[in-house]
Parts: sequence; structure tokens; C-alpha cells
Amino acid sequence: MDTFIPQKHHYTGLSDAQVLESRKQHGANILTPPDREPLWKAFLEKFTDPIIIILLVALVLSVGVSCYEFFSGHGAASVFFEPAGILIAVLLATVVGFCFELSANRKFEVLNKVNDDTSVKVIRNGNICRISKKEVVAGDVVILETGEEVPADGELLEAVSLQINESTLTGEPVIRKTTRPADFNPDATYPSNHALKGTTVADGHGIMQVRAVGDATEYGKVYEGAQIDCSVETPLNRQLDRLAGLITKASYGIAAAIVGGRLMTYFIGLDVLDWIHFGGYFLNTVMIAVTVIVVAVPEGLPMSVTLSLALSMKRMLSTNNLVRKMHACETMGATTVICTDKTGTLTQNRMKIHQTNFYGLTEQKLADDETSRLIMEGIAVNATAYLDFSDKARVRTLGNPTEGALLLWLYEQGVNYLPLREEAEIVEQLTFSTERKYMATVVRSPLSGKKVLYVKGAPEILLSLCSDVPVDGADIHAQLLQYQHQAMRTLGFASQIVENDEPCIREGRLSPSVRLTFSGIVAISDPIRAEVPDAVKSCLEAGIHVKIVTGDTPGTAKEIGRQIGLWSNSEPEEHHLSGIDFAAMSDAELLDRVSDLKILSRARPMDKQRLVKLLQEKNQVVAVTGDGTNDAPALNAAQVGLSMGDGTSVAREASDITILDNSFSSISRAVMWGRSLYQNIQRFILFQMTISVAACLIVLIGSFLGTESPLTVTQMLWVNLIMDTFAALALASLPPDERVMKDKPRKTSDHIISPSMTKGILGAGLVFVALLFGLLQYFKHADVTSLRQFDRVDFGRYFFDFSAGNGLSPYELSLFFTVFVMLQFWNMFNAKAFMTGRSAFRQLRRCRGFLSVAAVILLGQGVIVSAGGEMFNVVPLKLADWAILTVATSAVLWIGELLRRISTFGNSNSKH
Repeated sequence: MDTFIPQKHHYTGLSDAQVLESRKQHGANILTPPDREPLWKAFLEKFTDPIIIILLVALVLSVGVSCYEFFSGHGAASVFFEPAGILIAVLLATVVGFCFELSANRKFEVLNKVNDDTSVKVIRNGNICRISKKEVVAGDVVILETGEEVPADGELLEAVSLQINESTLTGEPVIRKTTRPADFNPDATYPSNHALKGTTVADGHGIMQVRAVGDATEYGKVYEGAQIDCSVETPLNRQLDRLAGLITKASYGIAAAIVGGRLMTYFIGLDVLDWIHFGGYFLNTVMIAVTVIVVAVPEGLPMSVTLSLALSMKRMLSTNNLVRKMHACETMGATTVICTDKTGTLTQNRMKIHQTNFYGLTEQKLADDETSRLIMEGIAVNATAYLDFSDKARVRTLGNPTEGALLLWLYEQGVNYLPLREEAEIVEQLTFSTERKYMATVVRSPLSGKKVLYVKGAPEILLSLCSDVPVDGADIHAQLLQYQHQAMRTLGFASQIVENDEPCIREGRLSPSVRLTFSGIVAISDPIRAEVPDAVKSCLEAGIHVKIVTGDTPGTAKEIGRQIGLWSNSEPEEHHLSGIDFAAMSDAELLDRVSDLKILSRARPMDKQRLVKLLQEKNQVVAVTGDGTNDAPALNAAQVGLSMGDGTSVAREASDITILDNSFSSISRAVMWGRSLYQNIQRFILFQMTISVAACLIVLIGSFLGTESPLTVTQMLWVNLIMDTFAALALASLPPDERVMKDKPRKTSDHIISPSMTKGILGAGLVFVALLFGLLQYFKHADVTSLRQFDRVDFGRYFFDFSAGNGLSPYELSLFFTVFVMLQFWNMFNAKAFMTGRSAFRQLRRCRGFLSVAAVILLGQGVIVSAGGEMFNVVPLKLADWAILTVATSAVLWIGELLRRISTFGNSNSKH
């Protein structure tokens, strides 16, 4: 296009001195980049996890005890295995989480790389010149042309057929701009005589004077809002904090009970106090208490939660959810509200012909007749848009989206617009303007060999210009009204074969002598994505509130809401607010409205962020979806920000998850993944806390009976760190359960250990302790060399025999350790079935990951017992004993199956 040079006025622009003064006063036209957190600081933040803090305390205590035992000569260098194991647990949990998030962040570094060196045309010192975007200053006079990006915020001085694509800021693809106050749109999100940084000129041309640059522009405010630290505590972190508090109180409470109980036992019946003996006894008591604290802390929990999140992060990618921040995997499952943008999220962000009503066109299909030729040529030549055929799978429009939709309709009819446009000689042309509301082009038609006038524009205007209307005008108005109620745009078409040489255009308008024939109307819409209604329904059934937040008009927003099943004709008006009303209301007033609010129309970017924060004040867990720069502040403020794969880089930067296929259904799948992941984490906590309870009580009982713990430090590290990590992998690998979408979102105030989990932990833990204590007593009094000599009568007789007995042989200790591990192994299958109400064997073939990890745990236990030697204080077991152990301990699983069957039977009877 030739450079547009102003004709009506003479602008001199700024002088060189004024440019320097303006830059000094208002700053440069660049966006201040966000401060990036140093890697070392990001890594150290991983140590603020509450469970990690408990482990660090346990590490310090363990180091202290180990140093005492080693330097006092009571222990060998092996005493440092325990603190080394705890340190490894801490480092694994922190390093794995840090590395996964670092890797994800690198995938997102496409972001905010704005090209500030692109040139723009400005008027300075009375001359038109080119400068880079970053050199534009407040007060500059900028020339805007079709296809160019607006470099800064400004007020229009001239506007000729000017249409601007504001979708990055408001979600609206085409906004008509004008300098005539009478034509200003009072409902527009931004003034009709303003052009904004980051938007693009879709059609026409104009001149503007810059009012704001850089961070002071609307785009800059949105960019800055996207960088504000709006980090909120995630539901899982909150619940793990409470779990850490519970573990701390329980372990310290038991440790205090040990100290108090042993001191009480020592002083009862004591006649003379031997301070040296008492000092040794007291130190030994403190060491036992520290051991209990270390045993009570589940070293594998942080690592296991991290692995569960990381595994889900990887597997969610296969469902088109690219997770950037690990916590978002689980937080999606706790989501109670989804605030969604309209354009590009619910709709395709692609204008498309919904319906054509061309008169005389059979079945609205083009054919080789005069009517079809006039329609084809009229659409092709009376337009300024183009089609990009570089990707045959997805033809793109260049220029005005409405005209692009018409060209795409021709393409779908098998007609290429370009030869028609190139072969027709343009005689006269009026580009579209908001004043006229139509576009007119006169061409010498190669199809008819005559001059033809083609006009398209607002149907009401064209009807008033036509002398020949083939159908009843009332029918046309009724049709237009129906389209408007469906939030569609309408265009009318008219034409005239010009028989003489009189000009059809005079003084910027159609000549009064023109005799147009009305050709028909078309309805144009931005269609709803096909999968959206079902996905919204799925979210609503899952107890999640969906709210549309858009810069579009109230009518369009409500119609989109109706099409996706969110809005009905009987909906109370209180469920809708416009951006103007929203901004005028106080936070206190809005807190009473936001829960029931379904649609916020004409919303500005910061309105969305304010809505998110208000919902969070109501204890809602908010997810925000969006694809535009205007969505970035809200994406950043939400607990989970979901950007679209083809959205702006600023939106993707502000988000936690990117939906690669732009599908709302992927969001509902992310909710399903999140809820299933939370259940898997609960299953693991059930599994590991049962181990901790059993081990803790064994040490506690042993401390009062005066016996050493039958479980060594290295054995407990195998159980708490390695075995539990594998168990976490097994449980995290369970496939997501679609039934979780029938449940309501969990309350953020709920403890991660539910009442049913408490029963399971205490029930199984106490049964395991009783069994293990009985086994310990039996081994102390019977010289066991094989389980085939096991005597149930002796087992019962020795249970309450607290005499010293014969002690424990290495083989008996190996049996005891293996029984302890196998009890937990079979209990892992019970954990798998927890909260399902189904058998642990159900769909076991689908759980290949679970079975593989279970096999690794079993194999690992076999290797340790067979080759662990002195390090693990074990000796190899006989094959017959392995078989007896495996079958006998499997009773844990069969009893669990029986209890689940009874529970299911009871629930089915209660329903009937």
C-alpha cells in the first residue's frame, strides 16, 4: 500500500528538542522487563516445604546423636548412615522438583520478546520519517496504515475507514475508530477515538498523537499486572502444612512421653540416686526419643509427592496440557471456579459465514449463472482482505476478518477470489467508513464485459439505497433481528450493471442516480468450539462454577453463554455485570455478587484480575483461561492460569498450564487429572503413615520394655526412603478415574488425612504392631531357624512373657524385617483400592506401571535380604520361608478385599 499522507491538515510534529524533553519527562517506549529470580534463590525456596523443614530438624538431631555415639566409642562409622540417608532424602526431594520446574520454564522462554526495533512512520520537524518503535515519545504524530501495529497509546487526529483489531486487549477482533464525536460508541471498552499499543490496523488508515508510551500504556499496565507477585498458597501446600504440624506434634508428643515414662519408671522404687548411672540412663532415653522422632518423620513423603506431581506433569502432556508449574497438576483438582475468556477459548477466534441468504441462488450454492457470477465477483473485488494459502490444512485470513470470512466462503465453494480480483479493472472505489457504513467498488467485469457497481455494508443502510428489493422488507428485518439475537454480525449486498459513463461515486458517497438491486444478506459469527458445551457441562456437573469474562458486548456474551449451556433466557439479570458497573462498585458490594455472577462483559484486563482476587477472598480456588495479553494479569493472579497454545506470549508467560490444542475439554481433563492425583497422594500418605505408626509404636514399646529396636537405621531408610519412593511411583502411575468428575470440589479447609484414612492408618497400624510385637516376643523365646517350626500355641503363650528370653538371632531379625516389609507391600494394594469401593484387582492389567514397581519392590527386598549382609544386619532366608512369608502376609490384602466387599454390600443395601 502507498504511504498515506495527510491532506486535510498540516502537522509539523515534535522538534528534536521536544523529543528529548518528552523522553526525559515520560520515558522511553519500552516495557520494563520483569526481574528474574536467581536460580540459587529458586532452589533454596524448595527448602521452605514444611515436611522438608521437619526433615532438616531430624537431620540435625540425627547428626548430633551419631556424632556422640561415634566419638564416645559406642558405635562405628555406620552410625552416620541415618543422617546420610535423611540428607539424601532432602536433596532428592528438592533437586527433583527444582529440575522439573526448571525444564518446564525453559520451554516457556518464548515470552515477552517484543520487537521494539520495528520501524514506524512519524511526523517530526514538519517531515515524515521512519523511526523504531522504541524511539516513539509522548506527543509524536504517528501515521497508521493497514497491517501495522500501533506503537503506543494515542488520540486519533484523523481516521479514514479505520478499523483496529483489539483482540489482544479486549477480545474483539474488529473495532471501528472515528474522530467524529457523533459516531462514538458509548459502550466501547476503550474510546472510539483512541488507538492502543499492541493492537493492529485491520483496515483503513489514520493519524494519531501519542498520549502514553511504554509502561504507561494500557498494554504496559497489563504487562505490569502480569508480573506482579500474586502468588497464593495452593490447597495442597496448605494441607501439607497441616500434615507437617500433625507429624511434628505427634512425634514430639511421643518423644516427650518416652522421656517422661522412662524417667518415671527409673525413679519408682529408687532408694539412692546414682548420678553417673542416671546420666547414662537419661542420655540413652534422649537418644531413644530422637530415634522415635526420626522414625516418625516420613523421609520419603516430600520425594514421593514431588515424584507424583512430576509424573502427572509428564503424563498430562499427552492430553495436551503442558504444565509449567508443578503444583498446578494437583491444584486443578481443587478448582471451584473457572473464569474463562470468550474469544479464542470458547470460540474459534475465526470469523465464519454462519448462513447466506442470496436471492436467486439455488440452495445457496454457486453455479455457472449470472446471479452466481455477480455474487462471486462482488465478494472478490469489493474487499481489501487476502487469504494465506501457505498452510493448505488451515487457510488464514490477512486483513479485515469479516471480509476474510467472505473469501473463505468462496474458497469452500470451490472459488478462488484472487483471479477474479486481478482480472477485474477497478474504476472507482469507496473504502468502508463508520460514517457511511458501506463499501462500494466499480469494476470493468471480465465476466459480463460491462461496468458493475458492487456495494456491501450494513443491511439497513443498503436497503435504503436500493430501488429494487426482490423480497418483502419486513421479512428481511425479521431475519436481521433473529441474527442479532444470536450475537451475529450481518452484511447486506447490492449491485448494479452500469450502462452509461456517469460516475457512480460523487463527493465520497454514492451518486443519487445509482439504482441498486439488493442481492441478499449473510450472517457472520465467531463459532463456538464444538467440544465446549460438553466440557462446560462436565465442569458444572463436577461442582465447578464457570464464569465468562470478556471484553465483548453484553448481548454477544449472553448469547455465547446460552450456546455453551451457561445462560438461559430466564436467567436473573443480577448474574450479569458490565465492566463499567463492575468498576463502579466497591469490593464490599461485589463480594455479595461475585459468587452468583456468570457473565462479566465489557471487561478491561484489570477487571479480570480484580474478579479473581474477590473470588479468592470468598475462599474459592480459581482457574483462569485466556489467550490474549488482556488475560495475563488474571492468569497470574489465579491459583491456576491456563493459557491457549496459540495465545500471546505474554499470556503463556503468566500461566501455569498451556492448553496445546486450545480445547476447553482439555481443561476438564486437567481437572480429572488433578482430582485423581490428589487421591493418589492420599493413598500414598495412607500407605506411608501406616508404616510410620507401626515403626514408631514398635520403638516406643521397645523403649519401655528395655529392648533394642529390631529394625536398624539402614532397614528403616530402605523402608522410608527407597521402598516408599517406589510405592509413590506405583500409586502415582494409577490411571485417572473419570468418576472423580461426579464429586464436588474438596474444601480447602479439609485435612489431607480424611476420617476414613485415619481409621485405616490407626486400624492397620495397630494390627501390624500387635502382630509384629507378638512375632518379636515369639522370636525372643523360641530359637527359630525356619518358619515351618512355627507354633501358634507358643506364639500366644509368649505374647505376654516379658522376660529377657534367648535374644534375637540374625536369622530371626531377618525374618522380622522381611515380615515388616511384606506387610507394607500387601498393604500397598489396599492403598491402591482406597476410596474406589472396588477390588484391588479391578483393572489391574491397565496398571502396568503399578505392577512393575510392585515387582521392583519385591525384587529389591529379596536382594537386600540375600546380599545386604552387615550393612542391613540381615542373613539370607530359606526359599521355603520366603514362600511362607509371602502367603501368610498376603492375608493383609485378602482381609482388605473382604472389608471392601462388606462395605460395598452395605452401601448398596442402604441405597435401596
